[in-house]
Amino acid sequence: MNLKELEKVLQKSWSRETSYIPEEWDVSNLAIGQCAVTALVVNDYLGGDIVWAEVILPNGQKVSHYFNFINGKEVDFTRSQFPKDTQIPKGIEKKKDFATPREFLLSNDNTRKRYELLKERVKNNF
Repeated sequence: MNLKELEKVLQKSWSRETSYIPEEWDVSNLAIGQCAVTALVVNDYLGGDIVWAEVILPNGQKVSHYFNFINGKEVDFTRSQFPKDTQIPKGIEKKKDFATPREFLLSNDNTRKRYELLKERVKNNF
């Protein structure tokens, strides 16, 4: 499995049901609201670390964003959800009181359910 293959399968697997903000999800912006669940699936297939950053949109709004850091490189398949000129700082580990960022993300029922759905769709789309 390489990065390009996984990215294509993820894009085919994203939907309103896997988005954190389903009311904003649209086929014109497939990646919107998909960052946490995508980071988890990428971690399943490619390992590495799940990282978090507070992005700053061009209008100044701050938004939580998850992506991956694998073999010394940033892997962010959902960056396209943000408008041009969005500032995305280097990712950091965000795990709160959990052992790993993965455990922290999966402690949220909504995220866990969306992740399980995306994981199954990715598996079926390979």
